[in-house]
Amino acid sequence: MDTSVLQGRPVRESRSEYAYVALPNDANLLGNLLGGRVMHLVDICACLAAQRHARSPVVTAAIDQLSFMHPVRIGELLILRASVNRAFRTSMEVGVKVYVENPETGEVRHTSSAYLTIVAVGEGGKPVAVAPVIVGSQEEERRFHAAGRRREQRLAIRKSFASVATTRLAR
Repeated sequence: MDTSVLQGRPVRESRSEYAYVALPNDANLLGNLLGGRVMHLVDICACLAAQRHARSPVVTAAIDQLSFMHPVRIGELLILRASVNRAFRTSMEVGVKVYVENPETGEVRHTSSAYLTIVAVGEGGKPVAVAPVIVGSQEEERRFHAAGRRREQRLAIRKSFASVATTRLAR
């Protein structure tokens, strides 16, 4: 399907929020939430936002850098917020911010952020076109342009990896 036929959707229509209580089963040996659990939750929240935008099933193609700025203790509440920053032909960049809330004090800290590339899929798991993103604020416009720059970097890295793999296979 040609993306020019698809009507754009505002960023606000993709916004998603996901909350999760860190449970003992999710802990590492230090009593903190496992990083892999945070990654799993980031992926879920990103896919919710992407699916809301694409209005079709979606799959994760890539996760850019994910840093852990603060540990999450068992019993604390994770709050994840995501929205689509930009849509390309069949893929979308989704930004996710992770906050941790101490339920006893009410203190909230930003603990992680990530950018994910999510692809919309149709029948047979084939990629399908997604609607363009309509920005509504200066912040959304900044994120829209930054997503384009990050995409260029991702594609350059992918091309570099493909070149290295081809060279090694030829040996």
